[in-house]
Amino acid sequence: MTIDVVETIVRSLDAKRAEDINVLKVTDLTILADYFVIADGTSVTQTKALADEVEYQVGRNYEIKPRSVQGEPGGGWVILDYGDIIVHVFYKEQRDFYKLDKLWADGEAIDISAWITKEN
Repeated sequence: MTIDVVETIVRSLDAKRAEDINVLKVTDLTILADYFVIADGTSVTQTKALADEVEYQVGRNYEIKPRSVQGEPGGGWVILDYGDIIVHVFYKEQRDFYKLDKLWADGEAIDISAWITKEN
């Protein structure tokens, strides 16, 4: 079921126009989670809307609430911890600063192309 939840998260982020969505399978690298979903928004308002939409859709579809929610959209980073899945929603500048994609580059990149809308 975990990959189904990851798909729902990616589709939720895409529906709210998140940018640069990336999913890394980190099962063999850490005990923190099996998947990291990383995305960014273009404004503080959008960053909050992205995190809210993920929380709403995962709750609605799977009746799962995050174990914890950390950060504030005004701070540029919101983390939703679902245990096996950790969702990082950044404001663009914060993502560039923390470079989680690079830090966890040894993780397996998951192909999400079937889950996102193709821009025309």
